[in-house]
Amino acid sequence: MSWWTCAIGLVAALGCTPRDFARRELLWPGGAPGARGTAKADQPELFYYLPPAGQGNGAAAIVAPGGSYAHTGGLRPEAFPTARWLVEQGFVAVVLRYRVSGDGYAHRDFLADGRRAVQRVRSQAAELGVDPQKVGFIGYSAGGHLAGFVATACGKEGEAAAADPLEQVSCRPDFIVMVYPVVTLDDRWAHQRSKRSLLGTEAATPQLEKQLSLEQRVTESAPPAMLVHSRKDAKVVFHNSELYDEAARARGASSRLQLYDDGRHGVGLAQRPGMPQMASWPATMLAWLRELGVLAK
Repeated sequence: MSWWTCAIGLVAALGCTPRDFARRELLWPGGAPGARGTAKADQPELFYYLPPAGQGNGAAAIVAPGGSYAHTGGLRPEAFPTARWLVEQGFVAVVLRYRVSGDGYAHRDFLADGRRAVQRVRSQAAELGVDPQKVGFIGYSAGGHLAGFVATACGKEGEAAAADPLEQVSCRPDFIVMVYPVVTLDDRWAHQRSKRSLLGTEAATPQLEKQLSLEQRVTESAPPAMLVHSRKDAKVVFHNSELYDEAARARGASSRLQLYDDGRHGVGLAQRPGMPQMASWPATMLAWLRELGVLAK
């Protein structure tokens, strides 16, 4: 089954559950911090997609689906198809199924899962055949927020004195791609369902809203970012991407904003008919990564 078959949903009745990943692993084999139980929902996972031997490009990308942080419904139309496409380009692609608010989790849990995913993949760089300094994070919608959340929370170095060996590994992605991302909790532009998911049971204080808004978090030390958004997005207004891009540039971080006059929310790689402009974003991302030196020119 091709990634595109899954993407357009022709086999939706079968669930399009992937069977082509090389392996799957629990993100937290010993149990996730703050886990509410031991059900599947309490045990986030990583799905590894590996290029054929000798065909890798030396880079890895973690892929996080959308779903308003309330669910991970974007796994099938967004994350798994993207992983398959990335493998065709030579990447090691690792899909992250993170915990969600629908199962009782909130922002601290989302960030913990995103950080750990980067640490896990970077710690496995030699085994995976990738450069540990070429580990990126691609996220859709709420997953786009998670990419930026992790990128703005983590430093270039791990905690050398940490008892946990993985905490000694940096959780900072080397590049991030945020596709129609949730960025701000400012009610003028916020995606309200994602905001509720991030807050959980905590009060929406100005301090907490600022802490969770990416345009407030980004600094010059943030990794290079590419933002992709449709001006026709009716769920997450495209000004979210503008806010991050403007803040990043103002603070000296590298950012590229790609806005399109076609497309909409939830289209993943945007290869469906009727959105020829937005369909170009994956190729634009590859060109951008070549400019950064992540991929060979």
